[in-house]
Amino acid sequence: MWLYEKKLQYPVKVSKCDPMMAKYLMEQYGGADGELSAALRYLNQRYSIPNEVIGLLTDIGTEEFSHLEMIATMIYKLTKDATPEQLKAAGLGEHYVMHDHALYYQNSAGDAFTATYLQAKGDPIADLYEDIAAEEKARATYQWLIDMTDDVDLQDGLKFLREREIVHSQRFREAVEILKVERDKQKFF
Repeated sequence: MWLYEKKLQYPVKVSKCDPMMAKYLMEQYGGADGELSAALRYLNQRYSIPNEVIGLLTDIGTEEFSHLEMIATMIYKLTKDATPEQLKAAGLGEHYVMHDHALYYQNSAGDAFTATYLQAKGDPIADLYEDIAAEEKARATYQWLIDMTDDVDLQDGLKFLREREIVHSQRFREAVEILKVERDKQKFF
């Protein structure tokens, strides 16, 4: 189904160990508006979306998994050399006790990922508006994450992800217009 090339969609670099920033990034790893939520939402919505835009949900949904991989890499690089004391000081003491340095799908507050983050109404236009909102919330979160670090290498990767959210929002807006035209066509039987 896929051709797997072992590289990230965009290079991930960090210039220092920063467990606090890793904690913030967990919002995009296992949070309500994060990459896992987006990927699962879009791939699930494909089953009730018209053929005219099904490919868009498939493409963006699978791309979100590549973004999840980038976030995981950022978190790993920011914490791989952290001591238990540094993790505790960053508010990751509980995470360390339960998972060591392993990643776990949770948000920045430590709440575990839940399927209640996912939306699927079954109405294609309503679902696409939900998707636009999800992309815009993710874009805003990426901007705030950029604001939280002085690591220019990390900022570079976060800026890439922020820009992809903008593109996804634009594509979903185009899909809404396509479906509105289809919805409003007179049908003769």
